[in-house]
Amino acid sequence: MISDDALQQVAERVAAVPGIRAVALGGSRARGTHHADSDVDLGLTYDAAALDLPALRTAAREIAGTPVDVAGPGGWGPWVDGGAWLTVDGTAVDLILRDADRVREQRDRAIRGQFAVHQQTGHPLGFLDVTYAAEVATCRPLVDPDDLLDELRADLSPYPRALRDALVEHLWNADFIVGGAAKATSRGDLAYLQLCCTTALMWCAHAWHAEAGVWVTNEKGIVPEVARLPLDTQDFSARATTALAGLGPDLSPDGLEAAVRTVRELVTATQEVLADEG
Repeated sequence: MISDDALQQVAERVAAVPGIRAVALGGSRARGTHHADSDVDLGLTYDAAALDLPALRTAAREIAGTPVDVAGPGGWGPWVDGGAWLTVDGTAVDLILRDADRVREQRDRAIRGQFAVHQQTGHPLGFLDVTYAAEVATCRPLVDPDDLLDELRADLSPYPRALRDALVEHLWNADFIVGGAAKATSRGDLAYLQLCCTTALMWCAHAWHAEAGVWVTNEKGIVPEVARLPLDTQDFSARATTALAGLGPDLSPDGLEAAVRTVRELVTATQEVLADEG
């Protein structure tokens, strides 16, 4: 596994690339929730007008000791952006590009309580654009000579009340989605029912995290991690898991209807609790 010293050396090497303004540790390792086999996510905040992509490719090749495919801005899609997958000392190290101006824009939107969801490869729920704010709020700076990261996250703690309220208000969408599923139980379309119910519960999980003032950077773990929030979440995680497990292939139409009804009741309960907290 890569050592802290080796990781710092990687950060300093890519930070030397023209146009890279800061390098930060992100993901589960920054939050302290990682496992021994977790990837290392390094966020490379860059100036779009100055980024030297050939120099970044050279740095990635030197770090990995082998040719590396480096995707430039937009190469991994409009929101994941670009970067590279390296292996260093047997550990997967992901270099992830982030445009400083776009991060600042989404930081400002998060503070105003504005967000949107975008189609993006690798994100089944969609990419929540204020994830950029979440990343900068939760990262651990490794190289930041201009204190850019501190400037970007200065107004993100505590969690913006306007964003909390917007995510709680967005629960009408969760209710609408699961309401549509309730009308389709007689068709036996299990994939559609599971998709609707999972999506609705993930939006509930977003709202619970916002209520707790905890930033979310992707969908992975979002439902079970509600159980770890410093709130009385009405046993949301366990109830959600049970509800989703009830959407099995052997259920009759009546059984599917009952399972979807359980999900809708959980969505409604979440709405009521968080509305009262507001």
